[in-house]
Amino acid sequence: MTLSHTATAGCVRPPRIVAALSFALAITLWPAPAVTQIQQGPPPPEVGPERGSLVIVGGAMRSAEIYERFIDLAGGPDAHIVLVPTAGGAAEYDEFYQGMNAWRDHGARNLTLLHTIDPAEADSDEFIEPLKTAAGVFFFGGRQWRLVDAYGGTKAEEAFQEVLDRGGVIGGSSAGASIQGSFLVRGDTRTNTIMMGDHQRGFGYLRNVGIDQHVLMRNRQFDMIEVIEAHPELLGIGIDEDTALVVQGDRGQVIGESFVLVYDNQSTTGGDGEFYFLAPGDRIDLATRESTRPSMTQSPIQGVEKKPWGSGS
Repeated sequence: MTLSHTATAGCVRPPRIVAALSFALAITLWPAPAVTQIQQGPPPPEVGPERGSLVIVGGAMRSAEIYERFIDLAGGPDAHIVLVPTAGGAAEYDEFYQGMNAWRDHGARNLTLLHTIDPAEADSDEFIEPLKTAAGVFFFGGRQWRLVDAYGGTKAEEAFQEVLDRGGVIGGSSAGASIQGSFLVRGDTRTNTIMMGDHQRGFGYLRNVGIDQHVLMRNRQFDMIEVIEAHPELLGIGIDEDTALVVQGDRGQVIGESFVLVYDNQSTTGGDGEFYFLAPGDRIDLATRESTRPSMTQSPIQGVEKKPWGSGS
């Protein structure tokens, strides 16, 4: 009995060993997945910035809503905002520049004026130092080609982009709106009536986009058609005065007092209309080029048909 009991006792394994063997057996028998699933985030924007926001203003910026939205996107009244008046054409600007007054009146408390007409200066580390701490950059109006001549291809242009890349906001009114597109509308040095002039490269915060401004106030609503007919791959955006298109990623929303016009050669209104209007509150997906108007549900803009220009009925 003693020998038999001893032999039987030698076959009994401690509970921890039994559990480990069972776990190993389960792993061996459990079928491995054929393909490992990798979690992926949403694709990057096709048209707009991957990070940060744009506030694109059609000129004559009077609406408190536009100032407040920009300041809020920058991080509030104490956020560091860099103001760039270079498009205005003066050789020098100082802290008494009247364009700063409206920003102060709307609550901005940390403003820096940044200006040069010398691209060599714009390419210096000293010049771009204020941009390293900026949460927002705003380009004033004037002639957009002056921004290209002063900052194009310099460290300053790179530093503007870096403000967006770290989640800040870039805005601009009039010339400061057009510079944000990849195609520079009205960029001719001779006159602003030439739509496709001697400067055609913008800073490209919106890719494959041309931006016009003052469109209704100055009866410019038909001018962009020439650009889209010559460059059918572009999306044309026309913004009226005191109105802005706020863009995050590929999504844009209209704010302010008037209208944004959309020129998409794959969308026709009526028989052969070549642009349509977005009112304050309306939204556009810049990648799909689909526009919606808020209601109880998001509904398409009425009267816009997905039909190429000139294709007939």
